[in-house]
Amino acid sequence: MDLNIAGRRALVTGASKGLGRSCAYALARAGVELTIVARDAQTLQDTANAIRNDTGATVHIVAADVTSPDGRAAVLGACPNPDILVNNAGGKPPGDFRNWNRDDWISGIDLMMLAPIEMIRGTFDGMAERGFGRIVNIVSRSVKAAHAELGLSNAARSGLVGFVAGIARQHAHRNVTVNNLLPGIFATGAQIHHVEKLAEEGKESFDTIWQRRADGNPSKRFGDPDELGNYCAFLCSAHAGFITGQNLLIDGGDYRGTF
Repeated sequence: MDLNIAGRRALVTGASKGLGRSCAYALARAGVELTIVARDAQTLQDTANAIRNDTGATVHIVAADVTSPDGRAAVLGACPNPDILVNNAGGKPPGDFRNWNRDDWISGIDLMMLAPIEMIRGTFDGMAERGFGRIVNIVSRSVKAAHAELGLSNAARSGLVGFVAGIARQHAHRNVTVNNLLPGIFATGAQIHHVEKLAEEGKESFDTIWQRRADGNPSKRFGDPDELGNYCAFLCSAHAGFITGQNLLIDGGDYRGTF
């Protein structure tokens, strides 16, 4: 399918690895001009080179921390008028809420709620003025099915989802959509780190936990990051203009609720 977004400009945060990288790749394959953002300059450069070599896309990089005002200013200075914004951020390590202090909570909110909101604030109205915009936030299925050890993510990402529910329809008549993707278990570095942390804190091995998680999913596997990247690219396409304000699960059927 031709997504009809060739030549559009896309800004993808948290794009050097994992799900953000897969989203950037999928947009590049659709002919989009990319600006990709992450904190680690070398990993970001390696990703940009790989995308250029594999797809021929134009890829700009900005090594910046989008949780800081200076970082966001650098990003929006490099790509002031994106047609597409993909907000992606890694989560916080699992733990017990009894051990988290105020700094832990503020750090989580800055990363998973306030930074994406500020990126939306910097791009939303410009998209409306130009008559096209797609905003996709990579969130987590934890906003629908929370895990106790992911309290920081449960809270901060739910705040972002609540914010999006309030603004997603404001510019729908100007062809600007805002949606959230809610991934379940995917075979990424972040997932490996998460399971390693659980293994360190418990009595089970990494392999035992990993296999149990795969077996517990109706698909009997972890998701391939490219599956999420392609879904994201479709939501950013010209064909998805009638989809906005939605929280879209991509979890192999793991969420068992009716709604």
